[in-house]
Amino acid sequence: MFNLAEGLSKTSKFLTLIRVLGGYKIYEKYLEVQIRKGAKPNHIGIILDGNRRWANTNSYSRIFGHWMGGENVENVLDWSHELGVNIVTLYVLSTENLQRSEKELQELFIIIDDKLNYLLTDNRIHKNKIKVKFLGRLKMLPEQTRELGEKLEEATKDYDKQYLNIAIAYGGRMEILDGVREISKKVRDGLLEPDEIDLNTVESHLYTAHLKNPDPDIIIRTSGEERLSGFLLWQGAYSELIFLDVYWPDFRKIDIMRAIRTYQNRTRRFGR
Repeated sequence: MFNLAEGLSKTSKFLTLIRVLGGYKIYEKYLEVQIRKGAKPNHIGIILDGNRRWANTNSYSRIFGHWMGGENVENVLDWSHELGVNIVTLYVLSTENLQRSEKELQELFIIIDDKLNYLLTDNRIHKNKIKVKFLGRLKMLPEQTRELGEKLEEATKDYDKQYLNIAIAYGGRMEILDGVREISKKVRDGLLEPDEIDLNTVESHLYTAHLKNPDPDIIIRTSGEERLSGFLLWQGAYSELIFLDVYWPDFRKIDIMRAIRTYQNRTRRFGR
C-alpha cells in the first residue's frame, strides 16, 4: 500500500539530491524523458506576461525587461522544436496594451521590430519550415512593424512543418467580432444562408483559419496572474490552463516541460 508520508519524504530527498548535484540540468533531462512517454501536445499557446514586473523586481529599466522578454521568445523556437510541438501561439501585445504611454510603446516596437528582422533571416525558421502568421488587427500597428510582419509571412508562406503564430494588436473579442462581420457580409451578398452557419463557418473566419488544429492543447500564462485576458477565447474553450508563478524573462525549458507533464496527467473528457 502506498504510504503518502513516505512518498513525500522520498520526493523531498530526491529534489534535494538534484539541487546538490547541479540542479536543473538533471531535472530537465528527467522531465524530458518522462514527458516523451505521454501524449504530445500539438499546439501550445503562451501569454507572455511579467516583463515590467521582472525588471522592477531586479532593479532594471522597463525597456530592459521587454528586451529580455524578447530574447526568451527565441528560446521557445528551440524548445518547441526539441519537444515536438508543431504549433506555438504567442500572445505578444493586446489591443489594450496599445493604450500604454507613447514612450513605452516606442520602446516596445523598437524591440519587436528588431526581433522580426532577426526572424526574417533566422536559419531555424527556414530549416524547420516554420510558417509565421500574425494574429490581430495589424492596421493598428506602426507602418514599419506591419511591413516587417508582411515580409515574414510572405517569406514563410509555403512552409507547413511547424507554425509560429504571433498575436499582436490582438483581442479575442475583436477576433470573434471581425469573424462575425465577415460572415454577415457573405449573408448580405447572398453567398451564405443563415441556416448554413455552423461551428466550421465561424472557425474559418477567425484569425487562426490557416491552422488545421487551431485549438491549443495547453495555454500557459506566466507572472502568476490567473486569467486569459482575451487570449484565444473561441479556440481555448477546452484548453488545459497552466498558470505559472514566474515572470516571462525567467521562463525556462523546464517550465514548458512541467506544463506538458501537467497536461499529460489530466483526464480530458471534453464534456463526455
